[in-house]
Amino acid sequence: MDSAGFSMKLWPPSLSTRLMLVEKMTKNLITPSILSRKYGLLSKEEAEEDAKQIEAVAFASANQHFDKEPDGDGSSAVQLYAKESSRLMLEVIKRGPQTKEESAEGVIPEKVKASDETTVFDISKGRRDFINAEEADELLKPLSEPGNNYKRICFSNRSFGVDAAKIAGPILSSLKDQLTEVDLSDFIAGRPEEEALEVMEIFSSALGACDLRYLNLSNNALGEKGVRAFGALLKSQRNLEELYLMNDGISEEAAQAVCELIPSTDKLCILHFHNNMTGDEGALAISELVKHSPALEDFRCSSTRVGSEGGIALSQALGECRNLKKLDLRDNMFGVEAGIALSKVLSIFSDLTEIYLSYLNLEDEGSIALANVLKGSAPSLEVLEMDGNDITAKAAPALAACIAAKQFLTKLRLAENELKDEGAILIAKALEDGHGQLTELDMSTNAIRRAGARCLAQAVVSKPGFKVLNINGNFISDEGIDEVKDIFKNSLNVLGPLDENDPEGEDYDEEADEEADNEYELETRLKDLDIKQEE
Repeated sequence: MDSAGFSMKLWPPSLSTRLMLVEKMTKNLITPSILSRKYGLLSKEEAEEDAKQIEAVAFASANQHFDKEPDGDGSSAVQLYAKESSRLMLEVIKRGPQTKEESAEGVIPEKVKASDETTVFDISKGRRDFINAEEADELLKPLSEPGNNYKRICFSNRSFGVDAAKIAGPILSSLKDQLTEVDLSDFIAGRPEEEALEVMEIFSSALGACDLRYLNLSNNALGEKGVRAFGALLKSQRNLEELYLMNDGISEEAAQAVCELIPSTDKLCILHFHNNMTGDEGALAISELVKHSPALEDFRCSSTRVGSEGGIALSQALGECRNLKKLDLRDNMFGVEAGIALSKVLSIFSDLTEIYLSYLNLEDEGSIALANVLKGSAPSLEVLEMDGNDITAKAAPALAACIAAKQFLTKLRLAENELKDEGAILIAKALEDGHGQLTELDMSTNAIRRAGARCLAQAVVSKPGFKVLNINGNFISDEGIDEVKDIFKNSLNVLGPLDENDPEGEDYDEEADEEADNEYELETRLKDLDIKQEE
């Protein structure tokens, strides 16, 4: 793997950004409000100290989240950082002023204690480079100190050669009774295969006696050879709760090796296989792993080249995972039959909050089957993504009925389909009532014209926390664009870019031009159409 050329990431924030947040929170904590009148107003000194502690706790939480999503751009970590800061600040305001004795205990003692940096050893934030034996000896010294309390280690983003690995091995072996979380993602970048495999074997042997709850081996181009090089480590793990094998070249043989080596997945809650070359045969192996993971809450098998046969196997295996909360199967070749197979188990996931089903070739038949089942299950669903599935207006009534029932939706994505105005208006009607938590709606590239665009805009413009409506890449007339902009005149920042909109549309002809004047008729015809719940 090439060690040069990295994409820009949003995380971690710069020191100046962190200081700016502390300053902003301090100002908010000393500003009179309804809550401060009820709970008391903090002094500037106390507010500054509280703000520093809040920021440190929020940063630690977001940092840990980012470490578990190594292929992301950091945007979700930034959101968590802001959300945690806001939540903790509200707790401090409701707590009110403290005595000196109380202040010494900190903002939220349990939270601060949980994120205590003395339990985490992380070298991933340094300069990305090759590490030699001398550097490894210096870098890993804290792990050799008697009485250290490190439970979590992260060696990601640094490339270990054999000499450096031989220094790290004995040190890691000495921590076998205390380590619970190990992140070795992207730790052999740029190394020749033979050397990389030897490094893996050294680390595997050193960590083999550890009883881990979290293991991340992502971004190492493992393949079957790499998986087996980690055999000693994988064979010893009976209590894993989180396993990440993303962007690892997990082929059919590698997937079979993973299933063969791990002795138990009874406690596994998170399993991520994103961006691999798994295919149908590999999916059959993974489905066996899933089938024996009854505690699974978060399953990601996106961009893994899985077709219909593998999709059906995975769907059936998920029927054993009643605790599922997050399911990500994006960018595979499931097709209609696998979509229908998934719909047959979907009703058991009563705690499902996020489902990502984009680019699965579901078409109308598969999408309708899923929407009909989803409508009566997953009452707390927050995220629904079905981009790029060749969905037409034929499936819109079923989708609309499902969406109407999902009152906790925060994000809805139906981009790159063929819903047109008829489908867009039904979706808009489904979102009109309630849906107060909706923040994002993406209906881009759906051949939507003036009437559909206007209805979508009207449906979301008054949602209190709404952030972005994406209707780019459609066929909205210039007059329609003006209408939409007028609807958002007090919040234009909520309306996404329209630079790819084509006012004439790729199927423009004289008949379509004449029908443009009658778009209001279509809107009126559909406006009062009830979305009926099926028995």
